[in-house]
Amino acid sequence: MAWPAAAVTLHNMSRRATLIELLTVAGFCAFLFYFGLSAFGLVGADEPRYAQIAHEMLVRHDWVTPTLYGKPWLEKPPLYYWRAMEEYWLFGVSDWAARLPSAIAATFMVAVIYFLLRRFRPGSQLNGALMTAASAGVIGFSRGAGTDMLLTSAFAVGMLLWFVWYAGGRRLWLLLFYLFMAAGTLAKGPVAPVLAALIIVVFALVERDTRLIVRTLWLPGILLFFAVALPWYIAVELRNPQFLREFFLQHNLGRFATNRYHHRQPLWYFVPVLLLGVMPWAAVVIAAWGATIKQWREESAQREGNLPRFLVIWTAVVVVFFSISASKLPGYILPAVPACTILAANWIAEQERLAWAVIIAQGAFSGALLALALLYPSLQVYRHHVPGEARWLALGIGALVFVATVGTLARRGTAALRVVVLAPVIVGLAFLLRIGGPAIDNAFSARPVARQIAQMEGKPVIVAVYKASREIEYGLAFYRNQPVPRYGRDEIPGQDHLVVVPEADVEEFVEAVRPRRASRLGEFAPQRLEFYWVSTPPAMAMEHP
Repeated sequence: MAWPAAAVTLHNMSRRATLIELLTVAGFCAFLFYFGLSAFGLVGADEPRYAQIAHEMLVRHDWVTPTLYGKPWLEKPPLYYWRAMEEYWLFGVSDWAARLPSAIAATFMVAVIYFLLRRFRPGSQLNGALMTAASAGVIGFSRGAGTDMLLTSAFAVGMLLWFVWYAGGRRLWLLLFYLFMAAGTLAKGPVAPVLAALIIVVFALVERDTRLIVRTLWLPGILLFFAVALPWYIAVELRNPQFLREFFLQHNLGRFATNRYHHRQPLWYFVPVLLLGVMPWAAVVIAAWGATIKQWREESAQREGNLPRFLVIWTAVVVVFFSISASKLPGYILPAVPACTILAANWIAEQERLAWAVIIAQGAFSGALLALALLYPSLQVYRHHVPGEARWLALGIGALVFVATVGTLARRGTAALRVVVLAPVIVGLAFLLRIGGPAIDNAFSARPVARQIAQMEGKPVIVAVYKASREIEYGLAFYRNQPVPRYGRDEIPGQDHLVVVPEADVEEFVEAVRPRRASRLGEFAPQRLEFYWVSTPPAMAMEHP
């Protein structure tokens, strides 16, 4: 039987609207996660270290044992390394290829959020996807060569699939939940299933449904989890008998229970970090939290009505769990960010207007973030003295954004929220990457340092560091693809070699290398580093052939 013309028209309009939404999400993901991915080099100690480990594994064709400088490096599971190896094989070894696994993981997470919300919470799917994609935490870690985004993507997708199953879905969703928990375990270890178990237990207790815990422990799902996650753990332990001790005792339990790695922070540390992570949406996230808690005692006849409480519990468990930890790093809180943005999107779908306090706070956040983005390159170039013109220009633009945001939201309500908030995000990120990228590169990355060393050397030389930061050490190792000895930790090279020394430690360095001769070659002023050539007397060279 032919469909009525009106039904066909509605169907076509629905398909067209879905296509427009998909193109919108794809376009924002392309810009937020991939545009300018190599605008600045690898920063910090972890990015170049993980990138180099993946490079060494690719060269050795070894998919089991992560190594750095040829020695086992057993701090993290292999999922990031595997993904980076694939990108290196496809595109060649580079810093942007090292960051692709995180960008792809973020894209996958945003796409799943869109499709699940479209099916089970229609009306909130576009806001949920875009707010997640355009949150500061997701943007930042999607552009990093590391494990945090891979864990967050697998964990967030898995938890959403679990809730779909709980709300009346087929057991296929529960099976997929176990699959993604296994992926999270391969991304960063047992933290994924531990957090999931805590969230489910707390949620079951809140809902007064303790049988839910037993129903979640489904044997086919458990078997799938072990079938996916366990083989690598067994293989790496067989090859490296120290793995279980190093990985579980030192780098999991040790990090959680002690300050062994010197990352101590106050108990409240993750509250402001989470608010920064959900920027520029913090105002609506706080409002959604407040509304959910206010309605906490209202029982819903349908399980899908419990989604806001589930998202609040998800966020709270992550924050409390890592707040108890003795070691705290910003990336730990990232798995809570998607829960917050989805909660806010779900709340916005039920609102026509925002309270004045929310509107003003949202305008202030948007204006302040854009002003800071515009000021950042000047802060790097001029250090603590930013020219007055740059300050006033950034403040003026921030004020205009504040006024425009408040005025638009007051007139048009929540329908205009994503437009007025996303516009400053796009402008700020584009400015940071295009104008601020070189400043970030010079201030924080070893890439320009390695480039300057390459210009000085006539042939490949050994490069060592003396009291330089770990960021410089690991960065030079990646960009030069060679071990970088560190004075005081490794044996000083017996041959002539180049040494990178912080400006403040030059006199101490010259004395420390005697009777070798240290000749100054140049400097890299943005990071206050100096380059010295260390010549080894013939008698010493004979001792170190």
